[in-house]
Amino acid sequence: MKTDIRTDVLILGAGSAGLYALREVRRAQRDFLLVDPGPLGTTCARVGCMPSKVALHAGALWRSRLALREIGTTGVEALALDRARTWQNLRRLRDQFAGSATDKARSAAGDRLIQARARFLAPDRVEIEGPAGTQHIRANSVVIATGSRPVLPGWLEPVRRHTVTTDEVFELDTLPASVGVLGLGAIGLELGLALSRLGVRVIGADIAPALAGTADPEVAARALELARHEMTLWLETETRLEAMTNGVLMQAHGQSVQVDLLLAALGRRPNVDGLNLVEAGFPTDARGLPVFDPESLQIGDLPVFIAGDANADRPLMHEASDEGAIAGFNASRPARPARFQRKVSLAIAFTDPDLASVGARFDQLDPEAILIGTVTGQSNGRARILSAESSLVRLYAERDSGRLLGASMVASGGEHMAHLLAWAIQRGETAQSLLEMPFYHPVIEEMLQTALQDIVRQMPQAQAWPWGLQAIDPAGAAS
Repeated sequence: MKTDIRTDVLILGAGSAGLYALREVRRAQRDFLLVDPGPLGTTCARVGCMPSKVALHAGALWRSRLALREIGTTGVEALALDRARTWQNLRRLRDQFAGSATDKARSAAGDRLIQARARFLAPDRVEIEGPAGTQHIRANSVVIATGSRPVLPGWLEPVRRHTVTTDEVFELDTLPASVGVLGLGAIGLELGLALSRLGVRVIGADIAPALAGTADPEVAARALELARHEMTLWLETETRLEAMTNGVLMQAHGQSVQVDLLLAALGRRPNVDGLNLVEAGFPTDARGLPVFDPESLQIGDLPVFIAGDANADRPLMHEASDEGAIAGFNASRPARPARFQRKVSLAIAFTDPDLASVGARFDQLDPEAILIGTVTGQSNGRARILSAESSLVRLYAERDSGRLLGASMVASGGEHMAHLLAWAIQRGETAQSLLEMPFYHPVIEEMLQTALQDIVRQMPQAQAWPWGLQAIDPAGAAS
């Protein structure tokens, strides 16, 4: 009979969510164990946010040579790109990011880190298989932060030899001449554009009608228009695939194109299916995922909390950090779990122009109860200087109060404007109150000023004072 190892808090997973949970457990001075089968290093650092942004940056630098002609540069046509060296540099930087995350996990956990696979025997009892063989751990509470993996459906098996996932693409030694991207969510779109800008011929395919799940029809149409200039897009159709000797034949819309490689960007699956949850007594939904409270992250009424990609709720790095902190806080304290206010949703695809969504989505709002402030880059001096006239920003506000509810945009500098809007929405700002903030000239952020003015202009109650100004002496106010 095996002797149980006992601890206060057991954390399964040493990714972003797990490490933030560990921070709270250590802050509470609780005993803990951190279990992860490896490889260590967060999803963001190894195969997600960071290497994809390196690829996008390299693509942006190479694409910028085309703009040099406009300022009188000659000889641009003689420039050449060694894609093998480009990808080697990406992998070198990726290894640095992943190594830093690995070092952080080892430093934070010390000898309380066990590299092993885990499965539940009961909500408070886990079996692990690692270098020391089979061991049992009994914990007062558990944090599940086991992350996710790329979806790889069975119908890809006939072409698997010529297919890589969004995790595997960063293991390539060099880039092929042509790639078919299956799935144009944020990850597939970013990687497709990065590869295209590095000179790879890209065919992007998705059964959805819009890129990256964009809900606003005007922003979706603009994003699609811009992306079509850079790669071939097959949307709203199933793409047929046929294995060839040297690649894959893609067929849709009456067209046939052979590519050297397929990139499967079909989403990610939570790593909970191997945890033995149902047999161990966990409440699960029809998908086999644990049923949990999104404000406390507690699974049912069990002393178990689930955070990050493992719960499939908000699979983004900044959300995983918050959720890890919530789960770790609650797992460290015997009192009733605290429920936390979640932050305003924020999603950004770094597509240059960036495709971003903030707060409430267009399809979540009643068109009769909102005002929409719209602005294009054509009306912004800085955008015109940057050749970003195609930028489009749409803000949503309550019709009567002007309180900001959400936004959608495809815009140069969108990553920065989206952050400003997320902060403003979370603080309950209105179009009027934001106009009272300073806007420098000429900057991209003036697009927000124009869109806010568009909202105020449509409001049913006329504003007494000039938009964006507060009177110290009310003399002369309109009656």
